[in-house]
Amino acid sequence: KPFWMSKTEITFDQYDAYAKVDGKDFPGDSGLGRGSRPVINVSWNDTQGYVKWLSSKNNQGLQCRLPSEAEWEYAARAGSTTKYSWGGATGKNKANCDGCGSQWDNKKTAPIGSFPANAWGLHDMHGNIWEWVQDPWHANYQGAPNNGEVWENGGDVSRRVLRGGSWYNSPSTLRSAYRFSLTPDDRYSRLGFR
Repeated sequence: KPFWMSKTEITFDQYDAYAKVDGKDFPGDSGLGRGSRPVINVSWNDTQGYVKWLSSKNNQGLQCRLPSEAEWEYAARAGSTTKYSWGGATGKNKANCDGCGSQWDNKKTAPIGSFPANAWGLHDMHGNIWEWVQDPWHANYQGAPNNGEVWENGGDVSRRVLRGGSWYNSPSTLRSAYRFSLTPDDRYSRLGFR
């Protein structure tokens, strides 16, 4: 089914607007910068408050949630079948990771949109920050919905999926198919969402 997805990761400016209105704590930036940089130090549980708020505040009547794991990978690939949306090799200055050849590699997050968009106009699907998705962790794809929906049944709800890799991680974690999980309460300088 067609779906909407943010062209960029959610920024500190966007998240702070929600936190101010809802009386939530402002997440720390770990000295990496705020403003147009992707929000970090947010847990999966924190993201749920933001998407509920966004659902109530957008002027198009959209009901928002994190992308499903399948939607995220579909969007990251943007029609490609290679490791990265741009091809099979990391290349230079195509993403932010430890070894991607950017000025931010293994130092800090890059401002959103610092790298070329994929074929579908989405920025930073590979690298910069790990992105929470809606699904709980499943060890494999046996029994997964075949329509891209969130796969809630049978998963380990004590862990939630992250995709995309980060500024701190090696290029191998940026692959479109790479998966990772943490508890829904975890907050780190490498975690955010879209």
